[in-house]
Amino acid sequence: QVQLVESGGGLVQAGGSLRLSCAASGRTFNNYAVGWFRQAPGKEREFVAAISWTYGSTLYADSVKGRFSIARDVANNTVYLQMNSLAPEDTAVYYCAVSSRGVWPQPYQYAYWGQGTQVTVSS
Repeated sequence: QVQLVESGGGLVQAGGSLRLSCAASGRTFNNYAVGWFRQAPGKEREFVAAISWTYGSTLYADSVKGRFSIARDVANNTVYLQMNSLAPEDTAVYYCAVSSRGVWPQPYQYAYWGQGTQVTVSS
C-alpha cells in the first residue's frame, strides 16, 4: 500500500504561483506513475498532469499546458506540481495519485490517492 501526502496548497491571487508536493510513505514511487488531479465544488475530478517515475515522461491537460509543470525529485521521493499564472478557475482541491499502469489521464487508472490540498485563487 502507498500512502500519499499532499502539501503546498493555499490562497493566492490571480497571476500568482504555488508549488504542490506529493510525498509517499511506506514505499518509493519506483515503477509508478504519479498524477495530479483536481476537483472543484460541483464538478467531476479532472486530470491535471502526470509523470512516469521511471522514465520521466509527462502528460498535461490542455488547460494547464504552459502554466503548470510536474517534476520528480528522486532523492526525496517527492513529486512536485509547479503552478504559475494561476487563475480563479484553477481553484479546487488538488489530489495526487499513483498508477502502476503508466501515465494516463483517467482517474480510474490510479489506485492510490492522497487526501488532497486546497488551492484557492482569488480574482
